[in-house]
This record gives sequence, structure tokens and C-alpha cells, in this order.
Amino acid sequence: MRKTSLALAVAASTLGLSQVAFADLVGDTKVSLEARNFYFNRDFRQGNSDTPAPSQSKQDEWAQGFILRMNSGFTEGTVGFGADAIGMFGFKLDSGDGTAGSGLLVPDRSGGSQDNYSDLAVAAKVKVSNSTLRVGQMQFKNAAIASSDGRLLPQVFEAGHLVSQEIDGLMLEAAHVREVNHRNSGDYEDIAIASGGRRGITTSGGATADSFDFVGGTYKLTKELTAGYYYSNLDELYKQHSFSAVHVLPLGDKQSLKTDVRFARSTDDGNRSNVDNKAFGAMVTYSLDGHAFGLGYQKMSGDTGFAYINGTDPFLVNYVQISDFANKDEKSYQARYDFNFASIGIPGLTFMTRYLTGDNVDRGRGVSEGREWERNTELMYVFQEGALKNLGVRWRNATVRSNFANDIDENRLIVSYTLPLM
Repeated sequence: MRKTSLALAVAASTLGLSQVAFADLVGDTKVSLEARNFYFNRDFRQGNSDTPAPSQSKQDEWAQGFILRMNSGFTEGTVGFGADAIGMFGFKLDSGDGTAGSGLLVPDRSGGSQDNYSDLAVAAKVKVSNSTLRVGQMQFKNAAIASSDGRLLPQVFEAGHLVSQEIDGLMLEAAHVREVNHRNSGDYEDIAIASGGRRGITTSGGATADSFDFVGGTYKLTKELTAGYYYSNLDELYKQHSFSAVHVLPLGDKQSLKTDVRFARSTDDGNRSNVDNKAFGAMVTYSLDGHAFGLGYQKMSGDTGFAYINGTDPFLVNYVQISDFANKDEKSYQARYDFNFASIGIPGLTFMTRYLTGDNVDRGRGVSEGREWERNTELMYVFQEGALKNLGVRWRNATVRSNFANDIDENRLIVSYTLPLM
């Protein structure tokens, strides 16, 4: 009901604009349609893990999704008005026999998946100078909160969001977030704190909150160095200060050294949780022509693991395809290699592989330390010309082994095509 009312209000205000203002509004509008075909297979293999066996041996689903994105321009004048929208529709191609739960589709009451689901996210926006206020449903991507788009349809939030870029090189933003619509859901719900694994986070009175607020931004100190800071608060559950710095050092022809450093301090907010964590991470990447070699380190300290909003992508250098390596007291290391085949005359083809290992996880008194490792491989090709231009084919493979969580072998095959409409 709220989404429908907002859409009608935006439409009514648009109809009342002058012809000149309407022309500016439409002229700068961008519309695209993405067709996303997604096959997901996850096999659970217990190996030497001493955790109870999972209730199912595998998750195996295939689905088709469509994502229509519209970002309007602004009306003419000192104060400009506009609207953004994301229309989403997904349907099941194959699922059943106890293999549901991949996150591609909405679960049903029988333990399977619904045949289809849809949603419409609409946000009205107002612009004054170089500052924009949006109110409605939207996605986020910053150090405080990052919407997940790792399945069929993206995760969106209901919020009010202000972005200001009045000073060259400085981007400031603030938001009040009320509810979330997860990537495998058609309904909005309260925001929850992430738990699970050996994170060590406990809550009382429920793990959900009435709201989430953040304020912060990034500043380009020099051409090579960008710094960032965000303060965020999940009401009565946690407070967090996040710091970041990214430096790219040119080393010569087609060579560079990139350093990405992140630190976050999380504490409880009241007496509903025990959150207490310091998270440090650093990633150094040397690029040479089409090659990139990266080394990463991440360390958790404090009474709990890292705190973030459930279902989102945490701002961690060692957050990868399946694991986040953010358990209590965990130390983890990453080695990564990327290759862009454009450097040898095959544009559109890219390859990535990485290996991460973590240890020192606090599993409780009298229990040996937790250890885990994950290996990822990704191959992607985007057609550059011809009838198939913009068609992307992506294969993602992951292997996880752990002595405190499920062992996993996983494959994802994603075929996507984005068609610009305006």
C-alpha cells in the first residue's frame, strides 16, 4: 500500500509540471532492462567438521529474473524533482525434491520455493545545487551498509537518504532506514543483525530493530588517495565507526600498486546485545598490464565477531563468495590473482582466483580453535559486438572447508543481458 501510494504521488506531481520542466525530466532519464538467468548448486560435505549434519544434502535451483531500472532527470529550476524506480520479477525454472533454500526464490511453507515473486521499489527525489534527497525504496553501497545483489533480484531498503557533493572531492551522505526487502522476499520487514557461525553475538528481546541510521562520506585527499569515515547505528543493537583509506600508486607503464585499508569499531547500543568488536583489514594489489596479484590480511578482536546488517555485504576485505572470515578472534589471509584477457586481444573475458585461510576462531572454553579455508574461481565473458553484444556469461565456483561449520562445494552459472531502453 505504501509503495502504491508513493508511486501515485510521484505520477501526480509529474503530470503537474510545465512542458519545459517535463522535457528536462524525461530528457535525462535513463531506463534499462536486465534479464538474469541464474543456476545455483551448493553441495554440503561434512568432511572433518564436528558440526551436526545439515538437514539437506544440497541446494539446487534454477530461476529467471528481470530487473527494470529507471533513474529520471530533474525538473528545471532551483529545486529539481524526479523519481527512481526498480521493477523486479523472478520465476522458478527448476526446484524441488528438498533442494530449495538457495536464496534465488521466495521460500514457501512446505520447505520448497514459490513459483514466482515480484516487487516495485520507488523513490521520489529532490535536488538543490549538488545535494539530493531521496525518500522511498532504494539500494545502498558504502562502508556502513551495502545492499546484496548476489542472487536473482537485488536487496532494497525503505529509507530517506541525503547525498551532498557541494565541495569538490567530498561526498557526504546520511540516511534513516526503516525496513528491508531481502533478495529472496517480496515483503518488507524489520532490520536484523547478522549472526551465525562462531560470531559470538547474542541478543535479547529479538535480533531486529526499528531503524538503522548512518552518516559519513569519502574525501579525495589527493589524486591517488581517498579516505572515508562512517558512523552507523542499528537501534538498540550496535553502534559502529568505520574508517577506510585507498591509495593507488602509479609505478610506470601499465603498472600500479593499490593499498586498501579498513578498520571498524563496533559496540553494543544499550542492553539488547553484547556486540564488542574491532575489525582490521588490508589488501595490497600489484597490477601489471592484464595481471593483478593481491595479498590480504584481516583480524577480529574483542568479545564478539564483526557486526553488520543481516543479508547485506559486510565492508570487509576478506568477505568473499561464501564466507566473511569475521568470527570471534579470527585471523585470516588472502592470496588473489586476476587476469584481463583484453591485454592479449580478447576484450570482455576476465578470470579471477583466490584462496583464503582463517584460524584462531574462539569456539568456546575447552574446545580447539576454529579453522576454515575457502577457494574461489570465477570466469566471465561479456560479448563486445554483434547480435549478442552486452550478453554476459559468468561461472563462479567455491569450495569451503571448516571444523566449525558446514563444508561446501558450490557452483553458480549466471547469464545476463542488459538492454538500454532510454
